[in-house]
Amino acid sequence: MAAQSQYILPNDLPVALLDCEEAFSLLSTEEKLYTHFLSRASFYGGLIVLFQTSPESPAIYILLNRLFRAQEPSVLHGVAQSQGLSDEEYQALLVYTAGFFANMGNYKSFGDTKFVPNLPKEKLEKLLRASEAFTKDPKGMETLWKMVEDRMYSLEPQERQLGLGDHGISTYFSANCTLEDAELIQKFLDSKSISAYNTRLFKTQDKGSRAKYEVRLASVSKEGSADGSSDLSNLLGQFEFEGHEIQVTRGDYYPLLLRVRENLEKAKVYASNENQRKMLEEYGRSFQEGSIQAHKEGSKHWVEDKGPIVESYIGFIESYRDPFGSRGEFEGFVAVVNKSVSARFAQLVSAAEKLIASLPWPSSYEKDSFLRPDFTSLDVVTFSGSGIPAGINIPNYDDIRQSVGFKNVSLGNVLSVSSATEREKLTFLCEGDKDVFNKYRGPSFEVQVGLHELLGHGSGKLFVQDEKGAFNFDKDSVINPETGEHVKSWYKPGETWDSKFSTIASTYEECRAECVGLYLCVNEEVLRIFGHEAQEAQDILYVNWLNMVRAGLMGLEYYTPETGKWRQAHMQARFVILRVLLEAKEDFVTITQKVGADGLPDAQVSLDRTKIMSVGRPAIQQFLQRLQVYKSTADVDSGREMYDGYSKVTDEDPYKFLTLRDIVIKRKEERKLFVQINTRLAGDNVEVLRYDNNPPGMILSVLQRFSNDEEELERSMLELSSSDAFYWEKQDSR
Repeated sequence: MAAQSQYILPNDLPVALLDCEEAFSLLSTEEKLYTHFLSRASFYGGLIVLFQTSPESPAIYILLNRLFRAQEPSVLHGVAQSQGLSDEEYQALLVYTAGFFANMGNYKSFGDTKFVPNLPKEKLEKLLRASEAFTKDPKGMETLWKMVEDRMYSLEPQERQLGLGDHGISTYFSANCTLEDAELIQKFLDSKSISAYNTRLFKTQDKGSRAKYEVRLASVSKEGSADGSSDLSNLLGQFEFEGHEIQVTRGDYYPLLLRVRENLEKAKVYASNENQRKMLEEYGRSFQEGSIQAHKEGSKHWVEDKGPIVESYIGFIESYRDPFGSRGEFEGFVAVVNKSVSARFAQLVSAAEKLIASLPWPSSYEKDSFLRPDFTSLDVVTFSGSGIPAGINIPNYDDIRQSVGFKNVSLGNVLSVSSATEREKLTFLCEGDKDVFNKYRGPSFEVQVGLHELLGHGSGKLFVQDEKGAFNFDKDSVINPETGEHVKSWYKPGETWDSKFSTIASTYEECRAECVGLYLCVNEEVLRIFGHEAQEAQDILYVNWLNMVRAGLMGLEYYTPETGKWRQAHMQARFVILRVLLEAKEDFVTITQKVGADGLPDAQVSLDRTKIMSVGRPAIQQFLQRLQVYKSTADVDSGREMYDGYSKVTDEDPYKFLTLRDIVIKRKEERKLFVQINTRLAGDNVEVLRYDNNPPGMILSVLQRFSNDEEELERSMLELSSSDAFYWEKQDSR
């Protein structure tokens, strides 16, 4: 097949098991039942991601489910051979299916690029028609195939990546929406104090008439009006705004959210305290009504639920994949606390106030009081969504973070398997760095994740004016350290960090948090808390800085020259940091192009460890202050100018980043897929279903998630997908 290599998954794609059996086995029966029902809620909600990714994803999911449900991978292999598929082609189908299930769609969660099956369409169709699934339901399988065959394989320029308008595919918006539409509706939402987190935007326009917009909230309820006691009572219905007709409706994803809410109700029976019960009640109300305010109330109870044995969070959380940066992807996780590792993080929390005070901005730019958060290491039992991070700092609601607090979690069983790489597969490092890098990459990443989440995302203040005109800072005395003048800008009523900084908000904030990690990892007390002293501590901090600049180089994979857009917030942030450190001069960081041992173009990044304190840290200090000042003061113009400048990728001397990008893509590392366990009720207890760490294991784990109601579930999903399909029809005249 002629698919470009960056749009297919290799047959040797690494797959790892998220092992949590020991942690799960130590739970009480009530804790296991609590975990089980929260996992069910998370997995049902995770199916929403299919509808948030691409028009074809729900139908591809159902097609692949039916194919492998009728004949497990080992059985279907024989059918494939009888239809003339080679073993490599069948393996490619297994890899595509595993990758699709892991990403909950046909676009990579990390990088937002499309991936297509690495076998000819004709051979896949031949296998489908010879399968048991087709024999059982020829009409249904034929319909599904016709729905997906073109888009499943299409690599038209606009379909190669997620994006808005001509820049890519997004199902957060109808296909005819533009950046101008997104900006208009954000202004409307701000004026009504409606959060965009659980919304999608659909535009219809007849020829010769003005556009009409539908803002659709995610909820079980589809009613067009809300009870007088609801915060949505005045927010649903028809509105005129700046000459445009806007309708606020609800009911998006309703069959899936119904199952989420039902399982949260079942989990509530086994909650261990009142905070957990109230948290689940408010989450259920949020999903029933479409109320982000209810989700905020639930999040407050979640923050106040200190030190639980079983930790979880669920909802429309991260806005990385919304091209405009305001809408949240559904995510749910359930995990068990690792007490020994969490003890180290508790020490870091105890030292946090002193460490925050050492960050390079005036105290007036820091929160008025430090709200001591939970910081725990967790072994993931369930994580639904498009991908699994190594650490999380939530909730993302600025008002709650500033007034109630937040929690940090480090996902220990994710960290332990994601950072392991064989020495011979390490790219872009000199031979002298490879051993120390391999030895300390895992421990240094644990330090960076801890600092990034707790003191990166957990630091800094937003200057806000509320609805009554009151300020949360002294406007007459606070000085902008970048200008030496009084602060001249702040967040107005209805404005938030995400709505103000929109398209760069996620990557800018990740960059700020990464810089905090680099800035503080040189602190001896921090390294001692994580158990590192003397020469080992020096090696840890060196590898952390080296890992950052190497990641910055590797980040070029996630830049699209054709659109001038970055597709991954963290990797753009790391490239920006690389640029800042290259700008520091004195040969602190160097990038050289060379010929590799295989005779092909290669590159090498080096960092002078003797200059970390004298050159590297001062450069990060200055940059970090600017990041924080622009964020605090809502100075989006200065922030965007600076950040976009460092994000620019050209082929100019001396670095020739576009040429380096070609090298990076040819030598890229594929990210691991994670196979997760399932839990199943067995009488009054809960048992664990474990799977092999390979593509068939990944496939079986997903096939067995919804065995109780899979057919009804699939019918509901097809109805949802079909009812909105016209919004993304190609060549339409809307």
